Amino acid sequence: MLPMTNNLGEALLVGRVWRPGAGPALVTLRGDRVIDITSRETPTMRDLMERDDLADYLRGARGEDIGALCDIAAASTEGAGADGLRFLSPADLQAIKASGVTFAESMVERVIEEQAAGNPDLAQEIRARVQGAIGGSLKGIVPGSDQAMQVKAVLQAEGLWSQYLEVGIGPDAEVFTKSQPMASVGWGASVGLHPISKWNNPEPEIVLAIDSRGRIRGATLGNDVNLRDIEGRSALLLGKAKDNNASCAIGPFIRVFDGGYTLDDVRGAELTLQVEGEDGFVLDGHSSMTQISRDPEDIVRQTIGRHHQYPDGFMLFLGTLFAPIQDRDAPGQGFTHKVGDVVSIREAGLGELRNTVRLSTDCPEWAFGTGALMRNLAGRGLL
Repeated sequence: MLPMTNNLGEALLVGRVWRPGAGPALVTLRGDRVIDITSRETPTMRDLMERDDLADYLRGARGEDIGALCDIAAASTEGAGADGLRFLSPADLQAIKASGVTFAESMVERVIEEQAAGNPDLAQEIRARVQGAIGGSLKGIVPGSDQAMQVKAVLQAEGLWSQYLEVGIGPDAEVFTKSQPMASVGWGASVGLHPISKWNNPEPEIVLAIDSRGRIRGATLGNDVNLRDIEGRSALLLGKAKDNNASCAIGPFIRVFDGGYTLDDVRGAELTLQVEGEDGFVLDGHSSMTQISRDPEDIVRQTIGRHHQYPDGFMLFLGTLFAPIQDRDAPGQGFTHKVGDVVSIREAGLGELRNTVRLSTDCPEWAFGTGALMRNLAGRGLL
């Protein structure tokens, strides 16, 4: 299947492709053709995102036609190897950040993870207790508002207050480092689960591309793979739960903001997710950005400013409404991944991100980092 789910017309799309014998290349999509626009002027995605004339530059950029979208997509899923033609994550030098607990419904599931201490056998009983106390009362609450603080007081009295509720309805957003620069994977690649995890799920999200001045330049899709048992044992294990080999997929392309696509389109986005298992299991999910508790601009402001700078810009996962409770194996244990699951995340304005689930230890090792990129670009005369 192609990494686009429909014809996006005049959309300004930019991504990255590995070219055999050369290395990473910046590409744009024109019709069904992939065009290499790498140059000394813009050798990296970081440099491209910094341009004041980003949209106009992309429209007029000259480049080399390197093949049909369908051919590169097919190559990306056939195990091409370290020097094989394939899609890469569209991010390169940018930090990879993620915001958590930004939706009320999935926030309840985070509370359940914590109360269950990562044990899926306890989840159903705790889910009933927590939802009995909370119900739908968290929906529509503005984080940090007087109403939110009143809800906090009620939950504390019930003994149900949680660190997840603190960042969900409190004044401060949860923003963490999901992956190292250059470590995220792209369309068609394997995404990894840490071998010790037995309770986990995909997280379909929109990812914003932000430059060093805090300007939101565009959006793409992401899978913030979630290890529910590891994080549920202790929030101090967040790094172990989130940042592992191949545990973050982004793509297929960044859609650059212009007159036809803006942050308001992101605010109204409807994401769908499908997991297809080798055992015949199918899970369908949905995440609506209209239900987000924090506005994307607020999360960006809490991430970058005088308090914290990102000279190479950053990619920001916005969180998800999706929290799967459909039983896959034993009753009451909900969903968890199995090796071989194919995860497809789709959004009408951004296309499709598709990846196959493996153990992190079985995914290709991350070997091409920032130093390798600089040496590669210098060797190609692009620096």
